[in-house]
Amino acid sequence: MQTSVTPAHCPYCALQCGMNLTPEQNGGVTVVERPDFPVNRGALCGKGRTAPELLSSRVRLTSPLVRNAGVLTPATWEEALDRIAEGLARTRTEHGPDACGVFGGGGLTNEKAYALGKFARVVLGTSQIDYNGRFCMSSAAAGGIKAFGLDRGLPFPLEDIPRTGCVILVGSNLAETMPPALRYLTELKENGGTLIVIDPRRTRTAEQADLHLAPRPGTDLALALGLLHLIVAEGRTDEAYIQERTSGWEEARAAAMAHWPEYVERITGVPVPQLRETVRLFCEPENAMVLTARGPEQQSKGTDTVGAWINLCLATGRSGRPRSGYGCLTGQGNGQGGREHGQKADQLPGYRKLTDPAARRHVAEVWGVDPDSLPGPGRSAYELLDALGTDIRSLLLMGSNPVVSAPHAAHIEKRIRSLDFLAVADVVLSETAALADVVLPVTQWAEETGTTTNLEGRVLLRRRAITPPSGVRSDLDVLHELAARLGVEKGFPTDPEEVFDELRRASAGGPADYSGITYRRLAEENGVFWPCPAPAADCEDASLDVLPDDPAEDTGSDVAAAGAHPGTPRLFLDRFATEDGRARFVPVSHRPSAEEPDDEYPVLLTTGRVVAQYQSGAQTRRVDELNAAAPGPFVEMHPRLAQRLGAVDGADVAVVSRRGRAVAPARITTSIRPDTVFMPFHWPGEGRANTLTNPALDPTSRMPEFKTCAVRLETVN
Repeated sequence: MQTSVTPAHCPYCALQCGMNLTPEQNGGVTVVERPDFPVNRGALCGKGRTAPELLSSRVRLTSPLVRNAGVLTPATWEEALDRIAEGLARTRTEHGPDACGVFGGGGLTNEKAYALGKFARVVLGTSQIDYNGRFCMSSAAAGGIKAFGLDRGLPFPLEDIPRTGCVILVGSNLAETMPPALRYLTELKENGGTLIVIDPRRTRTAEQADLHLAPRPGTDLALALGLLHLIVAEGRTDEAYIQERTSGWEEARAAAMAHWPEYVERITGVPVPQLRETVRLFCEPENAMVLTARGPEQQSKGTDTVGAWINLCLATGRSGRPRSGYGCLTGQGNGQGGREHGQKADQLPGYRKLTDPAARRHVAEVWGVDPDSLPGPGRSAYELLDALGTDIRSLLLMGSNPVVSAPHAAHIEKRIRSLDFLAVADVVLSETAALADVVLPVTQWAEETGTTTNLEGRVLLRRRAITPPSGVRSDLDVLHELAARLGVEKGFPTDPEEVFDELRRASAGGPADYSGITYRRLAEENGVFWPCPAPAADCEDASLDVLPDDPAEDTGSDVAAAGAHPGTPRLFLDRFATEDGRARFVPVSHRPSAEEPDDEYPVLLTTGRVVAQYQSGAQTRRVDELNAAAPGPFVEMHPRLAQRLGAVDGADVAVVSRRGRAVAPARITTSIRPDTVFMPFHWPGEGRANTLTNPALDPTSRMPEFKTCAVRLETVN
């Protein structure tokens, strides 16, 4: 048994809070505060504190399972791996490589995500790979690339938030989704700054705000345009900045001017005086930020909505300046790194485009294959899942639970059941794993070493603290063994540091350049911000400058003095990552949601998280303390809506959409709009919120419209 304390990181959200792990006699670990890690400074939420319970054999898988006569039964690793290889090979032979699908997750380490993308393209030869992060960050990523030429959730570290003058927080409930991050907003207010929260519900986060706007779900785009209209009308634009650092302003301004305040009030329900007060609070300080999360992003117009909020920052001269700008709060633990290194349908490692011939040549050389052998872009996440059982006949799935997390979930469950073959690698027997032909028990956070990239773009080293159970192997072992069985003997090492070193070479020169990052640096420096080119790369690019007025804060200054790149805590200070170095305004206009209320479905449904559960709940629902705090789903509704329905607090109500029906107890509160109901999405079964949600896709990001759909309510006898 290891006896030393191991520095580690929480397995849950994108804060990737630092923690120390001490081994226990029974083979588990105890979580101890780690105040030296700057993101959380020792603070942990209930999920982080109780994470060691997931290591217990009581809740996790410890043996492979194979389906015999319709029942999952224990099997040896050799039998399980042979079964998977045979299933994939048979599909490829009978239907072609694109009949094999691969689905990953935003919780996989960078090494796993990289190896999974390589496995799909080199071993299977399939274009059909995507991951559940498509449901999380894709709209913000697309909006950031359009405007800035680069997507990194936060282009500045969290420590800048308390030092700005005003934060507009759009569609985020940090107090419940990332509790340790709430301290940054508290410190903002203590320093004299202002917090504006935009959310249809008066959440725990909204209660901390100086100003809370409660727009109708699906109208965030109109709201941002109305604010920009007022900024122009009141002469609050930064004309010198617009002239020097941007392009496309005239078109974006013209689009915004069509959204006058009274029109926006009719669309959003936000009173004009609140719109004017928002503009005043945002524009008066020298520095200000807009931070978005899933609220405005999980819409069929999510990319345009993000673009509208970015336009607000550009018009007032905020982006690319110290302690200012636009940022997105990534959700999943490795949601940032997970989309950078190849498990997304259209990307290669280093955030390179799969359609770029130079990118294909570079990565193919690292992989030792012909660039022409690499398949092109495949389907996005929902489209891939929707094609299961028809075009895609077999699926290898790692670290995701789409039976609960996908929109129109009952339909996706049917598609999964219709597959010829399904193999799942996971820590627990999730609702999706329970449908598989083969289930592989894999290592988890405290049992393996690997890197993740948090919401700031800070690459972190998550260290192995304990030995996994004898029946459990790592995902890297799985891919190595499957590759060998499918005829590729080399190129899939099982040592995570060896995989990371290859990832560094593959990412070199790409937008997400990790080539100057090593495990040793990550251990010594509490993480390194990308881009971080290797010493041989051009480190003088002005777009990579670290904030010059406070050198004590520069990450990796000692390493930089020795000739290595220090990493990039703050992006865009001198130029943006576009060809001409200018940020681009994108002209956008309001349009309705894909599904608006009508006589048959007169109420809006929005979904989200609660503090004690995480994502599909596959892990947190197995922790007693968390289940006691949040035992099941509910339907939050306003008293006026409850009165019209005849609903009673605590009694079951049915929520019905065009896609299905969910039943859960009513929770009656004045903290939500009277025209809206809210359901958390962590549970399967009768209360599964994603039975109801709309798979209408954003045309650019392919993000489904999780955040709004039309429903009706029924009492349940």
